[in-house]
Amino acid sequence: MLKPEKDFKYSELPEPHKERTRKILKAHPEVRNFITRNQYSIYLIFGIVAVQIAIAILLREQPWWVILITAWFIGAFANHTLFVLIHECSHNLIFKSRPANMAASILCDIPNAIPTAISFRSYHLKHHSFQGNYYLDADLASRWEAKLIGNTFLGKILWELFFPVFQALRPPRLKEIEFMNKWTIINWIVVFGADILLVYFFGWFPIIYFLASLFFSVGLHPLGARWIQEHYLTHPPQETYSYYGPLNIFALNVGFHNEHHDFPSVPWNNLPKIKKAAPEFYENLFSHKSWTKLWLRFLFDPGLSLYSRLVRTNKSGIAVDS
Repeated sequence: MLKPEKDFKYSELPEPHKERTRKILKAHPEVRNFITRNQYSIYLIFGIVAVQIAIAILLREQPWWVILITAWFIGAFANHTLFVLIHECSHNLIFKSRPANMAASILCDIPNAIPTAISFRSYHLKHHSFQGNYYLDADLASRWEAKLIGNTFLGKILWELFFPVFQALRPPRLKEIEFMNKWTIINWIVVFGADILLVYFFGWFPIIYFLASLFFSVGLHPLGARWIQEHYLTHPPQETYSYYGPLNIFALNVGFHNEHHDFPSVPWNNLPKIKKAAPEFYENLFSHKSWTKLWLRFLFDPGLSLYSRLVRTNKSGIAVDS
């Protein structure tokens, strides 16, 4: 059990991924062959979106508790996979065309009921470029957020339950990120337009299913441990962690997070190949085997909180005001 923290961990060292990428490519130049795109991912997008819409419509006359149970056991997995596919689109790993990837990500967003895809793209690419920088990395909790939640079980439950809300409150602190553009507006029109059509023809219950699936997919659910797994300091000083458990089957290998940060231009189907080609670079790193176990640890371990993150106070060698 870790000691409870009252502030982030700070470091002036560069993030580890660029240097490891260089070493892997020198030792295993064949890894370059894994840098490609997976156009077949678009069929997954069409299929999962269609299934989620169908389930939402079928549930329109069911009790609220049936909707919530279905969302927890089915919808959460479907929406989580769509988030992974939004992530693929953000790295342009489905189509060569940037606009085509952005359009595909907006399609993924329909079962979320709230537009997130284009904003995620902007913030996520900064996360890769400036990992751990408080004013550029939206993956870090805000200081007020970490202080408010603290390290108690109840606080963490509330944080997970309202995780999308807390994420939506982070942008004001972020610098150099454009909040609004034409693609953001298109994202809003498509997603809110789909919401209006569903409410008009089928009532509010389909939207309730979508929202429950969204909130469970990123929060109060074992799948929510993904956000803890990726960069929370469960075994410091290591700052990025992979997950090699069975849920990668449904999560399209998103657990291979060290591999992804080392090679963000490699699509989901090739990420396990990186570890297999260069095992000596990954087997010495701590990795998680169970999202459920990590989820329960996060909830009950007071030594693991939103402060369990590494923060950098510099940007490419230039100090950033704190």
